[in-house]
Amino acid sequence: MAARSLNKAMLIGNLTRDPNLRFTPNGTAVCSFGIATNRSWTSADGGEKQERVDFHNIVAWAKLAEICGQLLHKGDKVFVEGRIQTRDWKTEQGDDRRITEIVIDNMMLLSSRGNGAPVSDLPADDSAGVSSTDDTATDDSKKGKGKKRGKKAEVKEELPADEAVESVEDVSDDIPF
Repeated sequence: MAARSLNKAMLIGNLTRDPNLRFTPNGTAVCSFGIATNRSWTSADGGEKQERVDFHNIVAWAKLAEICGQLLHKGDKVFVEGRIQTRDWKTEQGDDRRITEIVIDNMMLLSSRGNGAPVSDLPADDSAGVSSTDDTATDDSKKGKGKKRGKKAEVKEELPADEAVESVEDVSDDIPF
């Protein structure tokens, strides 16, 4: 009986650079970017607060890569979920190189965009949360409809403050105490 294993990484952090969207020779999109995660703790001996920042290389493929390239910008807070992968290769000079990266299959934009607009103010057709794998990604353009959408897209629309106030009904007379 073979033992089961699990390779899953879940991160919430800030983008350290704008995503780099490229295409393979056969046309598959690949997007890479970096995420910084912060951790702080108080040392047991002196009670002094300490902090540490870890940097992670993130890679997205196919439809998710295209969406990451469109939506994400340096400084954005995101949730990503995927698997840890280490790759080895040789440079043209013959040097051995190794990189460890998170290959994601789920991404959710958590913070405001670079222009200061919160995610909730995005147009309804933008995707704030996207989950995609090669076999489950939805691409309506392949079906001839021309419109592309991720598997999951969650965007909350809020009314402007003055419209929200006008739509609230005064029910203070109905309260029994």
